[in-house]
Amino acid sequence: MEPALASLLAASAAFVGTHFLMSHPLRRPMVGLLGEKGFLGLYSLVSLACFAWMVLAFRAAPASGGTGSGTAGWIAASVLTLLALVLFLGSLKGNPALPDPTGAISIPREPAGVFRVTRHPMMWGFALWAIAHIILFWSARTHVLAGAILILALIGARLQDRKKLKLLGERWAYWESEGDYSVYKPRSVVTAATTKTKAAMAIRPRTTLPNVRDVRRENLKNRGSSATAIRKAADSSVPTSPLAIGQVIPAF
Repeated sequence: MEPALASLLAASAAFVGTHFLMSHPLRRPMVGLLGEKGFLGLYSLVSLACFAWMVLAFRAAPASGGTGSGTAGWIAASVLTLLALVLFLGSLKGNPALPDPTGAISIPREPAGVFRVTRHPMMWGFALWAIAHIILFWSARTHVLAGAILILALIGARLQDRKKLKLLGERWAYWESEGDYSVYKPRSVVTAATTKTKAAMAIRPRTTLPNVRDVRRENLKNRGSSATAIRKAADSSVPTSPLAIGQVIPAF
């Protein structure tokens, strides 16, 4: 293997690997050490450094290795790239998966725009871009770089679902029930799990979903108030005779 191609493989592995490691197993300890903003800053620097390495290694690697896919491949790649651009641009607004340094993540009540196609439009935009380049350019360096982007997009979307489910709980479960992972699954298919999730959460017309912890805290508060009222009523009406006491105790 040529040194330039080996360097591209190493850069691609570093780019994908650091994304997965910092986004999942290392995220919590890094946030605890650096804070949310510090973590995002370091994450961005490492990602940019690995990406720059990939670009330089790609340029140094030989372009030969295949004749390309011709006119048919160019048409297919152009269509896929256009779709990828639409998905990517549409994902920049109202995307609950994007990081927010303030931690104020808002979950839309209903998917709109490209989110009606997939809940991961940005990831699928990257994936379609990678597929288009794999189809168009038959060279080792293109397949390595585009393959790395494809793996990062498709596997990263799945891992993102797991991470967000742990962080947001029922709010992300609702978002999953409202949108599909892939771009090819019919959006009109509504599963029984989706209906059950909506009914259990009793969604009201509002811009964001209620915070799950606040709802639970309010429920506990109401229970405590009810229990206190019952005890006061019981204390004020408990009789002194043993017979009457025996009649009252079974009621509790």
